[in-house]
Amino acid sequence: MKTVFTTEKRFTLVERVIDQIREAIGSGSLEPGDRLVEKDIAEGMQIGRNAVREAFRYLEKEGFVTITPFKGARVTLQSKKKIQQMFEVMSGLEGMCARLAIRKMTQENCEKIESLHADLETYYQKNEPEKYLKTNYAFHDLIQKLAENDVLDQVVNELRQKILLYRRKQLFKPNRFDASMEEHRLIIAAFRKRDPDEAELRMRQHLIRQGESLMEEDTDE
Repeated sequence: MKTVFTTEKRFTLVERVIDQIREAIGSGSLEPGDRLVEKDIAEGMQIGRNAVREAFRYLEKEGFVTITPFKGARVTLQSKKKIQQMFEVMSGLEGMCARLAIRKMTQENCEKIESLHADLETYYQKNEPEKYLKTNYAFHDLIQKLAENDVLDQVVNELRQKILLYRRKQLFKPNRFDASMEEHRLIIAAFRKRDPDEAELRMRQHLIRQGESLMEEDTDE
């Protein structure tokens, strides 16, 4: 029993580190290229350095962290080409989510989507991009869940984590906040018409334009 408890406890600590680093990357607190100091993280979380080291290795497999021998770990700095490719793939996946969601749409779920869209409009009018981003995440996540496809859900979740930081950064590009809101209005219009073809198209366009807006970012080729 003692061995099992130790293993479970250790795994939980590793998960805590993983979750905190992912959240920091997604919120923009950690930027691509930022150094991750094992000692500082361990002391800050009051845990052993082995758990932090193990978390780094896991995050490296996911593509969030790059570990260089004798130099330590850094938040992965993606190339422009890789960022563009991620958004291209995500556009197809989220477009499929929109199509499937409409096919299975109930009135109750339609009202949930409408409510989130109304919140987006509110935060846009008040010029509150951080609240807009949180609601935007909930909006896309809801459509993903309404698609009711476990395989699609798993694939989207994995990629969503990787592009979360870049989705945040694109909203602060010139004129992008306005464009994002207009794209959401087109998406919700397609949902109101219960048109799966248009919903898929509008969602795909939305993700493609997010990626395009980032092509001027200073990332290494």
